[in-house]
Amino acid sequence: MEYILKNGIVYDPINEVNGEKKDVMFKDGKIVDNVSDSAKVLDVTDKLVMPAGVDVHCHLAGPKLCLGRLYRPEDERRGVKPKTDITRAETGFSIPSCPATGYRYSRMGYGTVVEAAVPPLEAKHTHEEIIAIPNIDIPTLPLFGNNWFVLQFVKEGNIEDLAAFVSAWLKITKGYGVKLVNPCGSEAWGWGMNVHGIDDPAPYWDVTAREVIRGLAEANEMLGLPHSIHVHPNDLGHPGNFPTTLNTIDCMKDIKKNSEYRNQTIHLTHAQFHCYDGTSWRDVTSGVEPVADYINKHDHVTMDMGQVTLDETTTMTADGPMEYDLYELTGLKWANKDIELETASGLVPFIYSGRNPVHSLQWAIGLELALTIKDTWKVALTTDSPNAGPFIRYPRVISWLMSNQRRMEMMDNKEVHSWAARKSSLATLDRDYDFYDIATITRAGPSKIYGFEDRGHLGVGALADIAVYDLEPNNFDPSINAAAVEQAFGNALYTIKDGEVLVKDGEIVKVVSSRHVWSNVQGFEDEEKRVIEQIMPMFNKYYTVKFENYKVHDHYAEPSCEYKINASK
Repeated sequence: MEYILKNGIVYDPINEVNGEKKDVMFKDGKIVDNVSDSAKVLDVTDKLVMPAGVDVHCHLAGPKLCLGRLYRPEDERRGVKPKTDITRAETGFSIPSCPATGYRYSRMGYGTVVEAAVPPLEAKHTHEEIIAIPNIDIPTLPLFGNNWFVLQFVKEGNIEDLAAFVSAWLKITKGYGVKLVNPCGSEAWGWGMNVHGIDDPAPYWDVTAREVIRGLAEANEMLGLPHSIHVHPNDLGHPGNFPTTLNTIDCMKDIKKNSEYRNQTIHLTHAQFHCYDGTSWRDVTSGVEPVADYINKHDHVTMDMGQVTLDETTTMTADGPMEYDLYELTGLKWANKDIELETASGLVPFIYSGRNPVHSLQWAIGLELALTIKDTWKVALTTDSPNAGPFIRYPRVISWLMSNQRRMEMMDNKEVHSWAARKSSLATLDRDYDFYDIATITRAGPSKIYGFEDRGHLGVGALADIAVYDLEPNNFDPSINAAAVEQAFGNALYTIKDGEVLVKDGEIVKVVSSRHVWSNVQGFEDEEKRVIEQIMPMFNKYYTVKFENYKVHDHYAEPSCEYKINASK
């Protein structure tokens, strides 16, 4: 069918539309510039209209999620919602069930969500979970930073074979881009150790995180992948870790990008956890100023927030040694899951409390980062869900960014500990994001960061992925109405995916299959074949599955959105 969204107030930063009253037309799942007289009219007069949201970093499918559901039944009992004629029952709060994940993103007006850490060995299982998640497109980022084959190619300085390996592994796993988590550190975890800083070598490999980061970045650009390398640096969550963060992003400044759409060559993920100064949790302070200053002065780096939401949640990451540190710090139950030759992960439940000084400082640091970085195209809204809080809190984070009044109320009324004001600059920042800024950090910016040209905007030819919210921007001041902002962004008036109305008045009215989004590099086929033959003796010797059972076959990734990329050798 043809549709006209009539008379909405549109924010579309990629096309420089800033609060214009206009119609948005779509047909056959795409944005068009005209429709026939028989088009169905959806009257959204004076309501807030944006492209559907794009989440750059979430954990919503894969082995960590399943393990978390098994060992946290108490979380599964929260968020229970009975089935309807359209939807299945929902369970879970920080680790929702697969159907609940899709429904909740749809209700917030999101259309694309990236699963940000997939062990290649578990990719088939991850895609099986994606099949069970409705209503959103899901790219996946396979883990490369501790893979034995990667370490070997980096040690040899063999970037061309490394690129061929990455290309082959993305096809095998149906992955979208290159993810690094605590490079060399998770390999060290196999020996009960960790690395601290980017120049510590992995045990028995004589390869450093700096070499792995640069090697994978060079391979990434050789292939011309749509997304840059996606890096979880070393020393996550440790007081005094901001120099490691600076060294990580600075070591990339001479890598030339090979993309016309994105600007960055490195994306710094959940940056809040990497911006701490001090020597211990007793004297910890914000380390935002030097990191934000660097990002303000350099265009090769983007970041997402990793905003603490002050909730009970579940931490889960491929940074296995960090999770063990957290277990020792809290004494809460801990689960470990090591993936042979590829990565390691851990899970620990966690309660972020506004009464806790450290948690309050972490809350402040995430907001301080977003408010201090001048160019919102370099910022993406995330909670590293569920690590710093569940993704359903995005509307609340938006309300904090749009209202200095609300942030000051939380500090003045002691909803957060005094460390938030004393040990960060948040209390001195009176900047309020506007709707254009919110559209940038939740739609346009994430789309550019990932090299998505078909979404994140409302230009002709784009996917008809659209969100409408029950706010009237011309008659509404978000800086003094934080609660209304949170309510509206959490319950979309309409969510439209591929031209189909999935949400109306905050309720799911249609369920569709999610698409698997992946990168298919063209031009490296001969090199891929040679590299696979080269690594097969080691694969057969050390892996516990046959290579024939390793690949994600096409039927695991249907429906598919395949990005074909012509590599430049």
